[in-house]
Amino acid sequence: MTDSLNIMKWYLTIIIAVTYGIGGQSQSLTESNLPIVIINSEGFFIPDEPKVAGTMTIYYQADAATNTTSDTAHYSGAIGIERRGQTSLSLFPKNGFGIETRTDEGENNNVKLFGWPRENDWVIHSPYSDKSLIRNKLTYSLAAGVMEYAPRTQLCELILNGDYYGVVLFTEKIKRDDDRVNVCKLNPNTTEGDSLTGGYILRFDKGSDEDIAWVSPHSPLEGAWQETRFLYHYPKKEAYNSQQSFYIRKYVTDFESALLSADFTDSTDGYHQYIDAQSFIDYMLINELGRNVDGYRLSTYMYKDKLAPLKLGPVWDFNLAWGNVDYCDGSNIEGWAYDFNEVCPDDFWLVHFWWSRLLEDDAFADALADRWKSLRTTTLSDDRMLHMIDSLTEVLAEPQVRNDERWATIGNYIWPNNFVGETYSEEIDYLKNWMLQRAAWIDDNIGEGTTTAMAGEDRLATIIYPNPTTGIVHVRGCTGDCELVLYRVDGSRIASYKLAGGYTELEVDHGLYIYTVKDGSGAICNRGRLMVR
Repeated sequence: MTDSLNIMKWYLTIIIAVTYGIGGQSQSLTESNLPIVIINSEGFFIPDEPKVAGTMTIYYQADAATNTTSDTAHYSGAIGIERRGQTSLSLFPKNGFGIETRTDEGENNNVKLFGWPRENDWVIHSPYSDKSLIRNKLTYSLAAGVMEYAPRTQLCELILNGDYYGVVLFTEKIKRDDDRVNVCKLNPNTTEGDSLTGGYILRFDKGSDEDIAWVSPHSPLEGAWQETRFLYHYPKKEAYNSQQSFYIRKYVTDFESALLSADFTDSTDGYHQYIDAQSFIDYMLINELGRNVDGYRLSTYMYKDKLAPLKLGPVWDFNLAWGNVDYCDGSNIEGWAYDFNEVCPDDFWLVHFWWSRLLEDDAFADALADRWKSLRTTTLSDDRMLHMIDSLTEVLAEPQVRNDERWATIGNYIWPNNFVGETYSEEIDYLKNWMLQRAAWIDDNIGEGTTTAMAGEDRLATIIYPNPTTGIVHVRGCTGDCELVLYRVDGSRIASYKLAGGYTELEVDHGLYIYTVKDGSGAICNRGRLMVR
């Protein structure tokens, strides 16, 4: 590296630190129940690209209750590091990072971190607007039990250039690898034959014009001015030869044409020959459960192996999911995330037409509903999801306090929060309650058959607030012969109340409850979860 480049980086460091306050705060951290990651960029500013040289030391013992910096390091060595992110990089002082483990000579160094398969490319998510600190961790862990692959993750505490940086999520980067996205390695010289058919990784995402692989010939929404752009993820755009670019573009375009055809459900000539429908279903269910406002349109990955159909996944970037967004109905318990275009038709990035069209196939819609009902008894059951959140927040009991001392986000609105809790516990209560109500709404509205069935029946306008609450519950709406019934989560009935005059005030003991609203015939017309702190 030349002296002039060193001087320029020093100037950048000083300018950005003064302007944005990136310098951090000194805080001693010598022990934690989480792994401790110490990164030093050797005095250089870390840009969004390219990576600059640095060092990383990780203190982690798999079976230890406490990790200390006096222990033998789990990893200590050279790295390349860059800042990463899109909107978050420009809005938040707490940034994410791309990490490449290297040899002392600067070459890629495949290492085994946290017991995961050996690799050299990693990502550090740095939750800032997500004050629970666990939305990505929660999503990837749930997806790992549903989908073919989800990135492995580890909550850590980071010290960056001598400053405490807070709680971060160390995770695998989405990458072609036998233990990650397992598609064949595409030889840059391949121009024909079976080897031309895979592997490829594509994505819907933001990107400059230089990043775009091609633009779909089909609009995401009838009459829309927006377009759908495909980006290459693997191989990199510059590594494609013309035959490979032509092949994968034609394959995806043929799938789209088949999906739009009159006989699109035909088992031979329709869309089925092009995609692995199960992967689309599983991806859709994880997206819908978290109601990811960016789902389907950004950070959306797909891959195709040799002689194999197109698959959706892995999931990525759920900081704006699970009720943590105040625009485009992103925190609304009711409604489908794939209907984003109807809510925000003027957004630059729309949801492509694939999903609404797939749900016009009764077989696909039925399979989606069946898969959801099956997962709700196992991987996506209320008990399992609550246990997962409780387990994560238990290990964060002390680290989240240090994180908030560093960043002071609790109690303050951080774009685009839908809810602002005064304490960390309130943030977690909100996440739990939102998750349970969302899952219950999907239970009631995911239907067998067409998109019309999935839209669900009209629900009576019953509002239960505040939720979570500290004991007093107000119920408004449903002015007919309606009854509110409260149950414990084990199904035992507690009490029932007539909604006299359309309004009832209740005093309820601490706990987590299921409520139902029944009409005069006894039919359930509304259901959800109520949390009393």
